[in-house]
Amino acid sequence: MKKLFDGFALAFSMLTIVPFFKVHHFFKGINGYSAMFYPLVGALLGATLYGIYIFLTPYLPQPHLHLLLFALLVILTGALHLDGLSDSIDGFFVAKERSLEVMKDSHVGGMGMIFTFVFLSVKLSAFLYLENVVLLIPILLLSRLNALFAIYFFNYVSSGVGALLKSELKLRYLAFASLYSVAVVLYFANLWFVVVSLFTLGVIATLLTRRLGGLNGDSYGFIIEMSELVLLHFAMVVVWLK
Repeated sequence: MKKLFDGFALAFSMLTIVPFFKVHHFFKGINGYSAMFYPLVGALLGATLYGIYIFLTPYLPQPHLHLLLFALLVILTGALHLDGLSDSIDGFFVAKERSLEVMKDSHVGGMGMIFTFVFLSVKLSAFLYLENVVLLIPILLLSRLNALFAIYFFNYVSSGVGALLKSELKLRYLAFASLYSVAVVLYFANLWFVVVSLFTLGVIATLLTRRLGGLNGDSYGFIIEMSELVLLHFAMVVVWLK
């Protein structure tokens, strides 16, 4: 039971800046448990945003409230995944053999800044036109489940925490995370969200693997952000089809 709690605390501390647990110690044996809770942290983020939306709806105009939710998501995650997105983009605009070297650079290149701005603009627009805000719960959950699948099924090409996570992530942890994730998605949405999410993962992870020879920490951030963007647009399509 203590390992489960420690794993959740580490996952929460890694994926958010909310100072509940302040656990940043990657003890041997705890990292697999931690990864198992990534989708749950995503669902909690979505539930937090939805709760704020419900509370503030009587007091703020809808466009401004949706913009506020977008800003809060960036703040609550500490822009961690956005950093991975911009670094990954920089890696696409250099010679293939220099991609990993450029991605490790702490400075963001011109292409990284430009395309990250474009990405954020499109994502903000998706937030503004998201009618069913409760769908943020399965969207943020599935985006982090994609990161979990990426860790387990794709080669890792760097060192550090990612390598430790991959070595300790067991199939039973992945199965447990998948089961509770599907249950949450079915409660709030439908299985098409799972299908679209997995398709997005397959395309992005394959492209990154062909470019880098595998994935690294920045790749996981890229996968999470792109999965959120695709699922936000899919949520709009579902409403339009109705």
